[in-house]
Amino acid sequence: MAILQVDKLSKTYGKGDTIVTALGGVSFNVEKGEFVAIVGASGSGKSTLMHLLGGVDRPTSGSVVIDGKEIYKSNESELAIFRRRNIGIIYQFYNLIPTLTAEENIMLPRLLDNRKPDAEKLKHILETIGLSDRAKHLPSELSGGQQQRVSVGRALINDPAVILADEPTGNLDSKSSREIVDLLKLSNKRFNQTLLIITHDENVALQAQRVITIGDGQILRDEVLR
Repeated sequence: MAILQVDKLSKTYGKGDTIVTALGGVSFNVEKGEFVAIVGASGSGKSTLMHLLGGVDRPTSGSVVIDGKEIYKSNESELAIFRRRNIGIIYQFYNLIPTLTAEENIMLPRLLDNRKPDAEKLKHILETIGLSDRAKHLPSELSGGQQQRVSVGRALINDPAVILADEPTGNLDSKSSREIVDLLKLSNKRFNQTLLIITHDENVALQAQRVITIGDGQILRDEVLR
């Protein structure tokens, strides 16, 4: 069974003559453990798709089923809890809390969920992302690449059904970009983590197992690379 099922997902803005279709009836499935890249030009609808998959925005019509649950049948508080427990999100600009250390930022989803810190899991994630020696540092004391590593760790801490990464290398230099992509590939292989990346970088997209190309709110191509 697919871990993610998207069925006729649409998002429109405005009414009548001013209506704008950001996403028009998109359907696709993602199997557990797949690494999928979503690509498209600016304004193609890929960011709208990411927001809908992440439960950040609600669709005009259609459905998103994650790990057997149709997420938009939930109210806002139920959706917030589901999102925190089942969807890991990695942003282009890290979105770390500046007053929290690296390890505290990683643990934040568990703490917000009133769950006890898991010291062994935290240790394993810090080792995986290569920041064991920087665990007590604040974001301001870390490089951009290190901050993005922290955001990857934060996305992994709750063993989510799906990780969504929105231009995760867009704010990094080429060396840090390669390191983040390698880290995401490692999480995909080591933890069998299902991963969807929105990217404009062809080199990043070609690292995925499958590439979905979006244009004018539609899927133009859905290609399996490996």
